[in-house]
Amino acid sequence: MSVLDNQPLNKNFLSPNGFKFSIKKLPNVNFFVQSVNLPSFSLGTVDVENPFIKIPFPGDKLTYGQLAVTFKVDEDLANYLELYNWLVGIGYPDNFGQRSAIEPPNINLMSGDGVYTDASLIITNSKMNSNFEVIFKDAYPINLSDLQFDSTVSDIDYITCSATFAYRIFTISQL
Repeated sequence: MSVLDNQPLNKNFLSPNGFKFSIKKLPNVNFFVQSVNLPSFSLGTVDVENPFIKIPFPGDKLTYGQLAVTFKVDEDLANYLELYNWLVGIGYPDNFGQRSAIEPPNINLMSGDGVYTDASLIITNSKMNSNFEVIFKDAYPINLSDLQFDSTVSDIDYITCSATFAYRIFTISQL
């Protein structure tokens, strides 16, 4: 077998702007998404000791990084308020009614009707055709960044905002 037999079939690189992102509860955010990450994940290890050295063995739990999304804020704050209201509903800082606004009674908690929803990241190929889909199961926001206003800027640089999400698991499938 020669070295040439082991060459990859597809030699195209993955483009950073070849993606489409959507999250069920945030239609206004979806339209203005600027960037999104495919989070890291890791497998823990268990060290087994002997008289000489520690021997690492694979653990039994995967740990997933956080999903970060950056988006341009529209002038009506519609996309910012979607996330703001979702976070307030999860944390209900003033009263329990704020929680019931996002989690009506008699719903399946993992259905996307309450606190949790699924998110989708479509990764495209070099021809901008859908290639892979990453599904983030049971996602919910855990952080919404600040909005920075500045009267000293000379060029219009529209405001961006970042949101961070936790989720249960992500899966990757080829389309």
